[in-house]
Amino acid sequence: MILMWACFALLTLIALAFVMLPFLQKERVKTITHNANAELISIYEQRLVDLKTDLDNQRIDDANYSESIVELKRRLLNELSPEKSLISKGNNRIFALTGGAFVIALSGIFYSLTGSQQQISAWHDAMDNLTEYGERAVMQKGEQLTQNELQAFALALRTKLSRSGDDEMAWMLLGRVAMSLNEFDMAQQSFDKALRMNPDNKQVLISYSQILLLEGSEANMTRAAGMLSKVLNAEPTNLDAISLLALIAYERKDWPQAKAAFEVLLASMEKNDSRYGLISQRIADIELQMQSEGSVMPVTKANSIAVTVNVASELISKLPQEGTLFVFAKAASGSPMPLAAVKLTSYSFPVTVELNDSTAMVEGMNLSSAEDIIISARISLDDSVMPSSGELEGHSSSLKRESVSEYQLQIDTLIP
Repeated sequence: MILMWACFALLTLIALAFVMLPFLQKERVKTITHNANAELISIYEQRLVDLKTDLDNQRIDDANYSESIVELKRRLLNELSPEKSLISKGNNRIFALTGGAFVIALSGIFYSLTGSQQQISAWHDAMDNLTEYGERAVMQKGEQLTQNELQAFALALRTKLSRSGDDEMAWMLLGRVAMSLNEFDMAQQSFDKALRMNPDNKQVLISYSQILLLEGSEANMTRAAGMLSKVLNAEPTNLDAISLLALIAYERKDWPQAKAAFEVLLASMEKNDSRYGLISQRIADIELQMQSEGSVMPVTKANSIAVTVNVASELISKLPQEGTLFVFAKAASGSPMPLAAVKLTSYSFPVTVELNDSTAMVEGMNLSSAEDIIISARISLDDSVMPSSGELEGHSSSLKRESVSEYQLQIDTLIP
């Protein structure tokens, strides 16, 4: 800021010098005393008398007399010229001051009409309010930031980063503000900077995934799924990551995976949550899609576990007339998201299904990604994977995935 004003002052001085100096150049003038011109005139008149005397005494002829008279007049005029120069010099000062005042006035008017004083003032305000904007945006203190305040916040963050260098938190905040302003290129660049400083920043990974999902290409959705899987590996119960993974599956029309992810999300909410009804409706829509398309979970034998499911004899009488059988495997510790799942609406016990990487619920979270697993089976009354009263289920103990290729699982528990 100081440099800018210094440059402005320097340019003003140069302009004033360009206008005023030609008027203030010094002229060579003789110093004359009071009544000096009167003395010169007296000398001139005396010489005229002398020339007249010489002419009368025939020392000079008429031609020489006339030439001498002209020469005397010329010399007198030359000797009187310094006084005229002094008068001219005084007028030049007035011209110089007038020109300087005109330059200053013109510069002021031009800057007021075309200058950036309003932008500079807004920039200063943004820097002064940086802390307040941060508290309102991050800590939810006070009112939500308006569009103009978001733009000011972004300006202040960019200024802070240009002055202080890389700051992970500042880059993350700038990315989020850019998202709110629909400046997705700026947001991606900001998140890239933050991830270079900390590749495991879960908040940045989730926010970055949101941008990739908005762009909607298959490559970006795959990249987003990888980021979210990284978040869930570190924080298995992260609801933001689970919800975004559900959206990815939904956009890909992978109805079984989308349904399972939304059901995991729904199970983590209270029924009075404003989002509960929306997610329930989304699950119902997915079920209609599955029924209309006849969605079937693909089965392959690579890295698979053949699970044979049977029902304990004392629970046979409790079997529902039309129940849905879910057979799934989860990590023994960590995310509640199933690593593999199979859903059957038509079956008879004992029944054998295969769990493998192709039946994964979310890309990057499959049987091969876990060392210890728990295999479960549940007979659902309402076609939902989430447990409810009156349903039947069974669980294995913790198993080493690599050592299991077949498993006998018994449904032996009635959910109260």
